[in-house]
Amino acid sequence: MIIPALKIGDLVVEKAIVQGGMGIGISLSGLAAAVANEGGIGVISSVGLGFLKGKRNKRNFNSNAGYLREEIRKAKALATKGAIGVNIMVAISDFDAMVKASIEEKADIIFAGAGLPLKLPGLVQSIDPNTSTKLGVIVSSARAASLICRSWMKKYQVLPDIIVVEGPKAGGHLGFSHEQIEDPDYALEKILPPIVDTMQKISHKHNKSIPVIAGGGVFTGEDIFDTMNLGADGVQMGTRFVATEECDADQAFKETFVQCEKKDVTLIKSPVGLPGRVITSKFIAEVKNGVRKPFSCPWKCLKTCNFKEAPYCIADALINAQQGIMSEGFAFAGSNADKVDRIISVSELFETLEKEFDRAVFQNFAKRPLKVEIF
Repeated sequence: MIIPALKIGDLVVEKAIVQGGMGIGISLSGLAAAVANEGGIGVISSVGLGFLKGKRNKRNFNSNAGYLREEIRKAKALATKGAIGVNIMVAISDFDAMVKASIEEKADIIFAGAGLPLKLPGLVQSIDPNTSTKLGVIVSSARAASLICRSWMKKYQVLPDIIVVEGPKAGGHLGFSHEQIEDPDYALEKILPPIVDTMQKISHKHNKSIPVIAGGGVFTGEDIFDTMNLGADGVQMGTRFVATEECDADQAFKETFVQCEKKDVTLIKSPVGLPGRVITSKFIAEVKNGVRKPFSCPWKCLKTCNFKEAPYCIADALINAQQGIMSEGFAFAGSNADKVDRIISVSELFETLEKEFDRAVFQNFAKRPLKVEIF
C-alpha cells in the first residue's frame, strides 16, 4: 500500500509528505525539487538568503527576496510533479517582501510559521487576488489554529488551505516553553487530535476541506502510519531529509547527523527568544559555558532577536554550519537525529518510507481478528 495522496483544494500531490522548510540554506531548490519529483511537497526555506548567497552587509536586506525568486524558479524548472512550497517565518523583518516574491513566482504553497500570520490574506490579496498559491499556517495548538481561522474569516472571508501541526520533538525553533517540551501533555499525539477536531468543525461550518499535516518526531513509515491514524492527512518531515544527497547543505553538515548520538541532541535558548533543538557542537558548548561570539548586526533579520544582548549571531552560526564549518556553528535537528545512519538519495528515502508504511499497514491489519460470516 502506497502512502496516500494529499488534496489541498484543487492541488493534488501523490504522497502526503511535506518536507519541512529548513534554514539557513538547508532546504533550497535542490532538495525541494527532489522531494517534489517523488510526489511530495518540497519546501524552500526563505530565511537569510541574502546572508547566505551574498556578502553579509546591509545592502543584502533587499536581496533576500531576489534570491528567493531564483530558488523558486530553479525548483519549478527541476520539478516535473509534486509541489513546491516556501516556508516564511512571520518573525522575519522582510516577511512582506518574501510573500510578494512567492506569490509572483507562483509557488504552490506558502507555509507561514514562527508567529501568527493574521495579516497574511490581506497581504496576498493586495499582491494578486486571483493567485493560485495556497496558504498554510504552522501551529502548535488548537487554540492558535482556531484564532487564525476566526481572524481570517472576520477580516478577509478566507480560511487557510492547509494546517501544519509541529510537535515538541521537531528540530529548530519550537513553539513551546522548555517545560512544555518535556511535558507528555504537549506531545504530538496529545495536541494533534484536538487540532484535527477543531479543523473538522471549521471545515464543516464553512464547507471547505482543510487538511491537517503533523510533524515533529516523524521519522519512519511506521511513524507516518501512526500519525495518520491519529487523524492527520499527512506528515511533515525535516531531519530525515537532511541526510540525503540532494540536501543543499555541505557534506560535513550532513555527516553531523550520521555521527550524532542520542546524548548529542539537546535544547538551547536561541537569541531570538525561543527554545531550539540542536545537535551539540564545540560552538554550542562554548556558548553554554558563557563564551560570547562578538558580532555586528548589519540588519535585524528577525524581529524577536535581541541582538544587543545576544551572545552570538544565529544567522552567522547557521550559515557557517550550512557551509560545513561546524566548529563555528551548529545544526538544528529533530529528536530522532541519532537514528540517521547514512546519507541516501531522496528517491531511496521515499522507497524506504513506503516499504515501512506498507509493513505498518499489514501488521495493523494482522492484529485485527477476521470476522467470517457463514451463510
